[in-house]
Amino acid sequence: MSALLVFLAALFLAVGLWLYVRAQHRRRETGLPAGEIIYVDAGDWRRNERPLFSRRYLLTGKPDYLVKSKDEIIPVEVKSTYLPGAEPYRSHVLQLAAYCLLVEETYNRRPSHGIIQYANKTIRLPFSDGLRNELLQVLQAMRAAQTASHIPRSHNDPQRCARCGFRYACNERLA
Repeated sequence: MSALLVFLAALFLAVGLWLYVRAQHRRRETGLPAGEIIYVDAGDWRRNERPLFSRRYLLTGKPDYLVKSKDEIIPVEVKSTYLPGAEPYRSHVLQLAAYCLLVEETYNRRPSHGIIQYANKTIRLPFSDGLRNELLQVLQAMRAAQTASHIPRSHNDPQRCARCGFRYACNERLA
């Protein structure tokens, strides 16, 4: 009987160790830093339907994860695409900056950085004063564009124009 108990104890220990290693591997895959996951909008696990909102900036958003790590809350955005170069896409940088600003407004704590997890690499992006100011300028330009009678095309990419839902009404289309 005692041999059976020793075997079962060893089996439970092995299964527990295997589950722990698997969980650590999954955490590394998502790019999540160490800490408590307090917000999830990715997959079906503890999905949060409530977006973050800032009355001050009239900005709303749903980061994939918020991780409470020591004294700060870190937004994490997971992208399924590969990053071909060393630098993240500018739109992804501004999206993450918006989540950093929303964390600052919602939790009264400015994150030092955010994380973008691509399929092939993890980018740790500092939330600097410069990035914060750039985001605020982009938000201001977007609000001004909402009331503009004409907004010029912002690219020279025929493929992008071909996929645009407004190409039927655009007199600057390339495709």
